Amino acid sequence: MKRILFVDDECKILDGIRRMLHADRKRWDMQFALSGEDALLALEQGPFDVVVTDMRMPVMNGATLLGHIRDRYPDTARIVLSGYADAALTARAASVAHRFIAKPCDAYQLQSTIERVCVQQDLLCIPAIRRIIGKVGQLPSLSRTYKNLAAAVRDPNASIARIAGIIEQDIAMSAKVLQLTNSAFFGLARTVASVSSAVSYLGMDAIKNLALASAVFTVFVPGIGIPQSVCASIQKHSLRAAAVASLLPVERSSRDTVAVAALLHDIGSLFLASAMPDTYCSIIALGSERGCPLFEVEEELLGTSHAEIGAYLLGLWGIPNLAVEAIAHHHHPTRIPHSEFDTSTAVYIADILVHELEAQPRGLAGLEIEESVRATLETLGVLPRFAEFRALALQTGN
Repeated sequence: MKRILFVDDECKILDGIRRMLHADRKRWDMQFALSGEDALLALEQGPFDVVVTDMRMPVMNGATLLGHIRDRYPDTARIVLSGYADAALTARAASVAHRFIAKPCDAYQLQSTIERVCVQQDLLCIPAIRRIIGKVGQLPSLSRTYKNLAAAVRDPNASIARIAGIIEQDIAMSAKVLQLTNSAFFGLARTVASVSSAVSYLGMDAIKNLALASAVFTVFVPGIGIPQSVCASIQKHSLRAAAVASLLPVERSSRDTVAVAALLHDIGSLFLASAMPDTYCSIIALGSERGCPLFEVEEELLGTSHAEIGAYLLGLWGIPNLAVEAIAHHHHPTRIPHSEFDTSTAVYIADILVHELEAQPRGLAGLEIEESVRATLETLGVLPRFAEFRALALQTGN
């Protein structure tokens, strides 16, 4: 049974939640606290899977409470339920909350948000890695990109299009703006799967607050033993995968989701390089020694791979479900059912094609398809068109 802790300084709000979720009492152990201090005392008595808190509370506000929970109880998913939001608050909450829900909300919205974070918790069942991920409120960004963004937001003549163009070049920044835009703080009626649309919705003031808040966008500093080029390599691969994915024959309505999923598909590698540098060094070394893909080494050493790790984190952050699913399975797409040429298929193919181009930069003509890849393509029903996809990938250049 999942344990959920609700925190609000108004009794009537907590009573409303009790009534709203009365039917869930047999599947969730729900506790209620009237302050941040009471919430921390409850956490000391036993772990909670999810904490849902108001933002504006006396003595200890929601952001401070969630910061303590992130540091002390990183396994716990953190949700803000608040009727108050502005650009500064959004920037502050971004580094401590996984999800945002706006007051007032209905039972379905509250239930579905809690259920989704619980599903994401269960996706990655390795406690040590879950604890590490739980402490992450931000992912590292390339210093050059960060400096470009910081300069742009200080320029009074900078346009939203210019800002979006900078952010789209950075997978960590892209993940963060998508997390925030898809939060209920902004009350949008649809999921936003395009970085440029996300930047437009957030607006210049919110982006400025985010860019200047070191707790949200941090500069990547490789750990000891990590090659200086590793972040740039992950970035380059991801950007090209997004470019290739955008050329594949997916439904028009799915194009934004496919592009975002391809852009963020290796964000788990960025996480490992930043948060677990010693482990990532070992993974790189063993992969090089064996001449095998890094995800195979990760699965051996960690029991999971950067694909599931990245999906877990992005799922907690509220990135669209179809994108999270594609990211989680982009090395094993046949683990899930497929219908026609869907998002997961497109991301898998884009990743394979970019790896081929990285290994054979002069062209793919006559290149043999690896047996395992051939089997997967055949299962997905796209093997006869793979030569066509290779031709499309070559259009992205080097």
